[in-house]
Amino acid sequence: MPYPPPSRTPSGPRRRTLLASAAGAALLSGCTAGSEDSGGAAGPSAADRVRARAARDSGRLVERYDAVLAAHPGLAERLAPLRAEVVRHRQAFGGGARPSAQGSPPASPSASAPVSPSPAVPGDERAALTELAVAERALADRRAKALMDVPGELARLLASVAAAGAAHAYLLTEAAK
Repeated sequence: MPYPPPSRTPSGPRRRTLLASAAGAALLSGCTAGSEDSGGAAGPSAADRVRARAARDSGRLVERYDAVLAAHPGLAERLAPLRAEVVRHRQAFGGGARPSAQGSPPASPSASAPVSPSPAVPGDERAALTELAVAERALADRRAKALMDVPGELARLLASVAAAGAAHAYLLTEAAK
């Protein structure tokens, strides 16, 4: 006796539903600055070190955006939303708020109190956008590699911010064309 054909409707949740809910969960919980369990160790845990490094990296990226905006004020409308996202990423990793979190560049480069000297900015707008894209892509790649070394919540945050960085790199590359 032949077996009846399998039903076409799956018994569990559909793949699209799972992907949509996973993406929604990452968006809802991905950009929060919740703390990871440090395991009771006397020093900072690996997750704490990764979180601090990610906040510093985002801070340096904001400084790069500020330097480009100071050198090329005509790019403000194009870069302000991307810069504002990088500021939010820094805050999500536990970094302090930047003075210009609204998305507009600071009044002067010294207003943001950079930790390191301002990066050199090419005189050509296209080259400046290309350098920003390279910086975004490199940071996104480093964050994607760090995913395997951190616990779940921080890994989700890193994945979300790495994906945003990759999207920023794409948008900057397109703008440089």
